[in-house]
Amino acid sequence: MIDKSKVTSFLSLMSQASKALLLPVIGITVFLVIWSIAANSINTSLGKFPGPVAVAGQFGALYQEHNAERVKAEAFYDRQEVRNAARLEADPTYKVKVRAYTGKETFLDQIFTSLITVMSGFILAAAIAIPMGIWMGLSPTLNAALNPIVQIFKPVSPLAWLPLVTMVVSALYMSPDPMVSKSFINSLLTVTLCSLWPMMINTSLGVANIDSDLVNVSRVLRLSPLTHVQKIVLPASIPLIFTGMRLSLGVAWMVLIAAEMLAQNPGLGKFVWDEFQNGSSESLARIMAAVVVIGLIGFLLDRGVLALQRWISWDKSK
Repeated sequence: MIDKSKVTSFLSLMSQASKALLLPVIGITVFLVIWSIAANSINTSLGKFPGPVAVAGQFGALYQEHNAERVKAEAFYDRQEVRNAARLEADPTYKVKVRAYTGKETFLDQIFTSLITVMSGFILAAAIAIPMGIWMGLSPTLNAALNPIVQIFKPVSPLAWLPLVTMVVSALYMSPDPMVSKSFINSLLTVTLCSLWPMMINTSLGVANIDSDLVNVSRVLRLSPLTHVQKIVLPASIPLIFTGMRLSLGVAWMVLIAAEMLAQNPGLGKFVWDEFQNGSSESLARIMAAVVVIGLIGFLLDRGVLALQRWISWDKSK
């Protein structure tokens, strides 16, 4: 005899699976069809606008270029090793010089560079914004003093910050043998300045709106300020802190791409601008491939922070 409850449960599971998988697949398929039809009807100075097939082809080409560049790099280091060994054999006092390969950065290299930069800037911004937001949330006086500054600088475009950051870094960072390049510092600080504010505002809001019962419990137990923050403030305000972090990471990623395009700093933004300046018949498809990757990375970064929130938060439903 068939168990009706199991059949109902199975049908419910199938319905949920169709909503979770089938509907997104249908949406993406419709989007690709509309994109393909629209691309065929758009003629630019570089030829037809690239459709999904042309863009997919460029992903393969970009990967092959990356592999070819790695082969060149390995050959360079092999030649350098042989040359140094020959010089040492001829002159045992010779001081071996190891030079880094300076070939063209590939698409994958640019992705890696952008990810390192955005996460460095985001972590630096979080290290400043979250403690400051907690302090502002706990102290109405400090909040009243700093809130006007936050509101003034919050809407400032990265295009305005970038020249200032570049000038300041050029003036202060003058090491003859720098550990990291100036371009990396410029991009990192620009990302940090633009992603501070959402985290700071949401953290202060979360802390300021903690349930009064929790605050009273802390007072009754006479918790120290540090324990109050650890046991009451942080667990209760985690949802808004992570909301601010997700907003900030989205801002950071957009700001970084814009800064790399404007300042020609290494990364995906520079790749897009270089391809635009290149103007070959494949440039549009390569730019579109970069746009898809930029969107996909932005989505994955957001999902990553959301997963971290669910792992840390005591309330797994949020």
